[in-house]
Amino acid sequence: MTDTTHRVALVTGGSGGIGRAVCERLAREGYAVAVHYAGNKDQAQSVADAVTELGGKATLVHGDVADEKAMTTAFDTVESEFGGIDVVINTAGIMLLSPIATLDLDDLDRMHRTNIRGTFVVSQQAARRLRAGGALINFSTSVTRLQFPAYGAYTASKAAVEGLTLILARELRGRDITVNAVAPGPTATPLFLAGKDQEDIDKLAKAAPLERVGVPDDIAEAVAFLAGPARWVNGQILFANGGVH
Repeated sequence: MTDTTHRVALVTGGSGGIGRAVCERLAREGYAVAVHYAGNKDQAQSVADAVTELGGKATLVHGDVADEKAMTTAFDTVESEFGGIDVVINTAGIMLLSPIATLDLDDLDRMHRTNIRGTFVVSQQAARRLRAGGALINFSTSVTRLQFPAYGAYTASKAAVEGLTLILARELRGRDITVNAVAPGPTATPLFLAGKDQEDIDKLAKAAPLERVGVPDDIAEAVAFLAGPARWVNGQILFANGGVH
């Protein structure tokens, strides 16, 4: 088991639904947590306050995940504040849905910038900076296997995340750093619930053998496993979806 009481985590998108749950879950383990945000500082500060209340240490970092200069500064800030980085968790992402035939290509470019380039930029910094015993956890989606209509461009961006995650795990041979991705299923976050009526949500809930949609804490539990004790899980995509196939 890894001692988590002196570990430092950077959570991109830490002010979002899953990001907040991850920050709070790590705080309960005694992590120092850097809460990253792109736009809403007040929301990020509320997450940092929650981390402190739960017994962890917290700081805020800001910037576009796709901007290498901004992310270099973010990593510099975390290292300066806490002395190093042990865990990087890449929850930042956007989801814009449309059938492929009618997708606005500007939406494709936006998802590419955040979901692919952003994940790549943050993963690159993590590869350079994570301490031995560290973990990088990226985010994919179970829709890479479920193939829901209208998710084509989003799923393509997350399939790219899976590819770079699996290769980076092998490129870091000998460093004692694990690289994995979590692929949530339907999870009750603002990102997921936007544009769906109750009938749609009920259908998705019935798809899982557990007959409910996930909640952010379900995903945070999987992240905490990969961040701490799961030292023999490496180069994997962990599907946290209640058994949806």
